[in-house]
Parts: sequence; structure tokens; C-alpha cells
Amino acid sequence: MTAVTDENPGQGRDTVRESGREPGRPARARREQDAADHDRDPGRSENGGWDDGLIARRAQEARKEAVRTPDEIVPEDDETRPQVEAYVDSGSPLRPRLDALRELVGLSRARLDRAALAEAGRVLDEAAARQRLSSRHTVVAIAGASGSGKSTLFNALAGAQLSETGLRRPTTSSPLACSWTDGAAGLLDRLAVPGRLRRRPQPGAASEEALQGLVLVDLPDHDSAAKGHRDQVDRVLALVDAVIWVVDPEKYADAALHERYLRPLAGHAEVTFVVLNQIDRLPGEAADQVLDDLRRLLDEDGMALGEHGDPGATVLPLSALTGEGVGELRELLGRFVQERTAATRRLSADVDAAAARLRPVYVAEGRAGLGERAREEFADRLAEAVGAAAAGQAAEREWRRNAGRACGTPWLRLWRWYESTRQPGARDRVPLATPPEERLTARQRVEQAVRTVADDASAGLPGPWAQAVREAAVHGAKGLPDALDELAGRVGGEATGAGGTGTGGDATGARGTEGRAAGKPPRPAWWPAAVLAQVAMTLLQIFGGLWLAGQIIGVLEPGLLTPALVMLAGIVGGPLVEWSCAAAARGPARRYGQEAERRLREAAAACGRARVLDPVAAELARYREVRERYVAVTELSTTGR
Repeated sequence: MTAVTDENPGQGRDTVRESGREPGRPARARREQDAADHDRDPGRSENGGWDDGLIARRAQEARKEAVRTPDEIVPEDDETRPQVEAYVDSGSPLRPRLDALRELVGLSRARLDRAALAEAGRVLDEAAARQRLSSRHTVVAIAGASGSGKSTLFNALAGAQLSETGLRRPTTSSPLACSWTDGAAGLLDRLAVPGRLRRRPQPGAASEEALQGLVLVDLPDHDSAAKGHRDQVDRVLALVDAVIWVVDPEKYADAALHERYLRPLAGHAEVTFVVLNQIDRLPGEAADQVLDDLRRLLDEDGMALGEHGDPGATVLPLSALTGEGVGELRELLGRFVQERTAATRRLSADVDAAAARLRPVYVAEGRAGLGERAREEFADRLAEAVGAAAAGQAAEREWRRNAGRACGTPWLRLWRWYESTRQPGARDRVPLATPPEERLTARQRVEQAVRTVADDASAGLPGPWAQAVREAAVHGAKGLPDALDELAGRVGGEATGAGGTGTGGDATGARGTEGRAAGKPPRPAWWPAAVLAQVAMTLLQIFGGLWLAGQIIGVLEPGLLTPALVMLAGIVGGPLVEWSCAAAARGPARRYGQEAERRLREAAAACGRARVLDPVAAELARYREVRERYVAVTELSTTGR
């Protein structure tokens, strides 16, 4: 008699009980009656009793234990053995890959939208769910189109008529499961297979020993006209450990099968079986020709074929109706199940698929980053915006002007003073403010510098990370022009003795330093000697002039040559000393101007680095970190195989 049971702990094998059934009725008729009763009254279990929770199931189990046959009694060692074992051992490459993927998702949540990480999150959730369930079982789904013979193959492998077959389409409306060993209830709960659709194979069948640990699931048609059936197929296919695709000579090249399932699942070749059913309908060598064409289509789908010892999909012909090839498939399934690696292979393929989908958001085109050249160009643009060159030139002019004031002739200084008194308001002149249009131009230069460095840093980055880099640069640049204004005023005043240059451009910076002298630059050591020489030349002029005046008025003895020469020496020596000081001041003035420019340039660069470059560098560092995690996910895939 066919054994029909629930995999729930409290439900045993199907036996004749006091539920009002007729002992002489066939088992199939009793199953159909049970299913009808269950549909009418969901609270009633298969044995006719109320299954309202754990207490009721334990009571039923206690009653059923008394009527079990000796063959049905499970050894006590098997009853007490833990039903859940971790299938991911410490040496498996899957565990570090899952850890790397989990870190990758965690680091990316703030930069990527939820849709981009949805598939990776689903894989992590399913891996955690599968890891908590039995590792002694391998869940294999049988999928195919309508009329391909899925249910017939399901029955042939189970050795019993468990799944309904017939000409009516669709025949299978809900997933039907058959478990060869106990302890698979959690796996079937995960697949949402109801208890009334859980079966056991024919006791004593040849397949019972060979397929220990197998949980076989018969799915509805993937091309069913009922959308609910197609949804169930998609849901279960995402959860099982392996899939047997059943194709027939008429629909093996169906575009819906290849484009919707086989091509997207090409990376799952190691947990895929493709069987060409109904070969009994093909005469002569037609079966080999159809099988070769099927292999060609699978190769075009990108699915590796497990031939000549290479890992890949298993392709074989059979006839579920006549039994031809079923034994070979049963043997292959037996070895596949006994390896107990299907769940790991499936999850590893899921991780590969998730990594392939994430590749566009993690892999850059070329070498991404912020090079020294881009940093220097950014500093140059900020220096231009802040007027560093103009500030240096103004500092140089101020230094030379102070040298001229200190070493110039008194008569020249008197003349300059007289000229300044002739210009009304010259003493009360105020420094010119930076014109608004020049300030606007300076702000535009700063904004352009920020955009340029952001574009350079984000060049080649994937879209989300490039956007994050640009946003970091723009956010840091919001107060940059004002900060540069303040910085230029402070550093420019220290360097030139002026009130600052501002971000008003070169001309504005020059006017600012020239018009607002609040102090004098430091003087070289030779300035006192030059001042003393200029005083001496002035005294010579005065002495010679007095000497000549004395001779003219008759106080002194006549002798015009000597006083004239003394006076001429003072007159010629004064401008000569002034010219010599101006020539000697060019070098120090130039160095002083260059130092002022360097200070302002470095200060502007430091301000830009703190506000723009450092946030951009932080985003690039985050990208490199997640890229390393992504590389760990993909590289462990290749090293672990």
C-alpha cells in the first residue's frame, strides 16, 4: 500500500483507523476523500481528528505509536538525533563569501538604494534560513511545461502513483512533495507545502535506499495559463537546492523556458538537471538529434554542461512512461544527494548571481581616485580665486616702496609730500572695496574649481559612488568662498602688512594691499647703512650750499671750486644711494612677494583640502573598502571551486 503521510512531527503513516473510513476502500480513494474533507474543514487532519495545535498533534502521535507496524518504527537513535545540522562548515568557501557579502551590503546601505541591494539581501536571508534547517536533506524540484511528463517522472522516481497524471491541463495545481527520510518538515514548511500534499515513497521500493535524504517536489507548469501556478513555480525555484527540468520533443526549444528560466539560471548549472522526456516517441536516431540540439540551446544560454568530468548541468534522455533512462537518473540523483553539497552549491550560485547584478555599482571603469595632479590643479584654482599672485606682487611693491621711503633723498620725499597735499582728500583716502562683479567672478572660480575636482575624482566611478563624491564636494564647498575671504584677509595682512586681498581677483587684491598699509615689511640689515649714507649726502649738500653762500656774501674767502664740488657730491650722491638701494631691494622684495604668495596659496589649499578634498577622499576610501569586499565575494567564488 502506498504510504501517504505528513512530515509534521505529530503525523504518522497512513493506516486504517476508526475515522469512519471503509477498510476495503482503495488507498487512493481514501486519500481523495481526506483531501476533500480537508478542503471542507481545514481544522480537520488526514486521520479525521482535529489538528488544532501542538497538543493535538502530540496526542495523535501517541495514539499512532500504538498501531505502528514493526517496519514503521524508527530506531530510537534516529529519533533522538538532531534534525538540523549546519551545512556550511568552517572550511567551506561559502561562509567567508556570505560574510563578505553581508559586510558589503552593510557598507553600501547609505550609498545605494534598496532596490540595488534587494537581491543580495534576499540571498543572505535565504542562506540564513537554509542554514538553520536540515543538512541531511537535499530538496530537488521537478519543473517543466504542461504535458512534459513532470508528474509521471515524479511518480517513477517515487515508485508509486503519488502525483495525479492525465490529459486535463493543468494537472498539478500546487507543489507536491515526497520525502525519502524523516526530518524534512522544516524544509517543506519553508516551501509552504501543506501537510496534505506531503508524501512518502513506496515502502520497499528500489529507490528508497538509493535516494535517502532526497526531498522531491513536483511543481505546477511554468507555462500554465493560471498566473498563480506560475507564481508558485517562481517562488519554489528560488528556495530549492536543485532543479530537474523536464522537456519534451515538442517544447524543448520553447522561448519561455530558455529566456525566463534557463538563461537567467545559467550560473546554477551544477545544481541543474535537464532531462529530455518522451524519447519513446522519437524514432531511430531522432532522439540523439533532439538531444544534441538541446545541448546546443543550453550552450547558447550560457549554461555549462557537465561532460567529460567538468562541473555543469546534467543532460540525459529518458522516458518516464516506459522507464527507459529513469534508473540512470535515479543513480545520478542518489550520488548527488549523498554528497550533501547541493545546498552549498545553490547558495554559492545565488551569491555569484547577486555579485554579477551588483557589478555595475561596484566596478569602476579604469583607475578611480584623486591624483596629485588633480589636487595641484585644485590648489592653483583656489589660489587664483583668492588672488594669491596679486597679493605677492602687491607685497613686493610694498617692500620696494618702503625701501624707497627709507633710502630716498629728503628733497624727493618733500616733493611727494607736497604732491599729496595738492590732491584733496588724499590723506583721508579709504581703501577701495571689492566690486560686486569681481566678488561674483571669484565665487564662480571657486565653484568651477570644486566642480572640476569633483569630476576628476568621480571619473570612472559607478553612478551611485560618483554621485556621492560630487555631493560631498558640493556640500563642503557651500561656505568655501566666505572662508577664503576671511583667510585671505588674515593671511594677507600678516604677509604684506595690508588688510587682506579677498577673493575679488588679481586687481582687487592688488588694490587692497596697496591702499590699506597698516604696517611695514621687515627691513634688511643694510638699510641703516643706506640711511646713514643718504644723511651724509644730504649734509654734504647743506654744507656745500652754506659754504657757497658764505663766500657770496663775503663772510668766507672766495674759492668756489671746493664748496661747489662738495655740494655737487651731495647732490649726485643722494640719488645714487637711492638708486643703489632700489637695485639692492629688488631681490629681497621679490622673495618677500613670493613668500606672501606662497603663504596665501598654502592657506587657501589647506582650506580647500579640509572642506572639499578630505570629504571627497573619505568617499573614495569608502568606495575602495566596499570594492575590496566585492572583490572578496567574487574571488572566493573562483578559489573555492
